[in-house]
Amino acid sequence: MKTLPEQDDLLLRLRDFHSDYFPRNQQRFQDLVAHGQHPKTLFIGCSDSRLVPYLLTGAAPGELFLVRNVGAFVPPYDGSHGLHGTTAAIEFAVLNLEVERIIICGHSHCGAIKAAYEGVPEEAVALKSWLKLVEEALLPVQPGPEVMCRTEQRAVVLQLERLMEYPFVRRSVEAGQLSLHGWHYVIEDGEVHVFDAEQGAFVPSSVASHSGTGPYQPYVEHDGQVIEGI
Repeated sequence: MKTLPEQDDLLLRLRDFHSDYFPRNQQRFQDLVAHGQHPKTLFIGCSDSRLVPYLLTGAAPGELFLVRNVGAFVPPYDGSHGLHGTTAAIEFAVLNLEVERIIICGHSHCGAIKAAYEGVPEEAVALKSWLKLVEEALLPVQPGPEVMCRTEQRAVVLQLERLMEYPFVRRSVEAGQLSLHGWHYVIEDGEVHVFDAEQGAFVPSSVASHSGTGPYQPYVEHDGQVIEGI
């Protein structure tokens, strides 16, 4: 076998997958090809490398339909952000795959939220436009750890509300065929906090009675502030 340069670790990982993981799970992959994919969950998560959906959920191949973008944002249904892969994925997941639940998963120390407060380089034209999707969640104060956490959670709820602006999503939710879940993953604690619409708060999954409910409009925070959907 040809010796690989030390720095080509990606090729080594590809070979490990082919020689180790795949043989142990070959039948599952073949079934997914023969019978097609039938995931029950659309997972919309931030692109952050520290967020690993399969680790959080314990899902196997074929169980999650994944969408990753900066901040885990959902574009408006009105198309004001032009053609967008996230919108197309939502349409495909709900209308074609008929998923049963959609998860919006934000996380602690989110670079997108930080950039929304601090700004981005002038060359990052697309990023600057994209971050407008979270402006409604920003607070008129100097960002610190508490403000960042609160904003990250507010952003998750806003995406849930924006999802409800998609007619086919609202129709499926109201028919009881689709549920929406808001998650905030606290990286340093290894715990996901799930949004409880009745409490109007995020609850640690270790003590929660469900994996998230919502949205109920409007969302009222503990200080009495009302957040309307964008």
